[in-house]
Amino acid sequence: MKNILNINKPKGPTSFDIVAQVRRRTGVKKVGHAGTLDPLASGVLVVAVGREATKTISEVVAKEKEYVADIKLGAVSNTDDEEGAKTVIGDYQPSREEIAEAINSFIGEIKQVPPQFSAIKVAGRPAYKTARQGRKLELPARPVAIKEIELLEYEYPNLKIRVVCGPGVYIRSLARDLGQVLKTGAYMSDLVRTRVGEYKIENAVGVEDLD
Repeated sequence: MKNILNINKPKGPTSFDIVAQVRRRTGVKKVGHAGTLDPLASGVLVVAVGREATKTISEVVAKEKEYVADIKLGAVSNTDDEEGAKTVIGDYQPSREEIAEAINSFIGEIKQVPPQFSAIKVAGRPAYKTARQGRKLELPARPVAIKEIELLEYEYPNLKIRVVCGPGVYIRSLARDLGQVLKTGAYMSDLVRTRVGEYKIENAVGVEDLD
């Protein structure tokens, strides 16, 4: 579909920033995106340009996604990623076999609690706004599907995994929960989304490449 763009979002800007840049470069007011990426994340951001394209963008959101995530063991973060305040948990160094066993326990239909610093709305208010005020919310666990997790690299405290999942999965939450299972604590230190449905990072373009 010519009005669906496969944008390679860099680290730094928000997904809304990318949409605004596409709007300026194309001159089209009706622009939307499928599947928000946090500012610290990079990779595939599917952007719809024009009224007809934005009507179908929800179909893209429902497709499976693929990520490569860097995870740091031994500490937790209040945002579940590199950006937050860290608390050291310990220096226990799990073996590669323990890592593999823990990872496998998350494959399938699971219940996942979103991060405190997320856009999930509670009583009509995004959770991150409450979290920024220093207040803790009890966010309900949600059913999500994780189809594959592959252990790519491991040298304590750094772990790299590839994840294929359905919609609604927070990789930050997966990192946090993996740290709990391993009893080491963990947070996501970097994230690249490599695929959304058939849109792959090797075919993605930068916003600056748009005519």
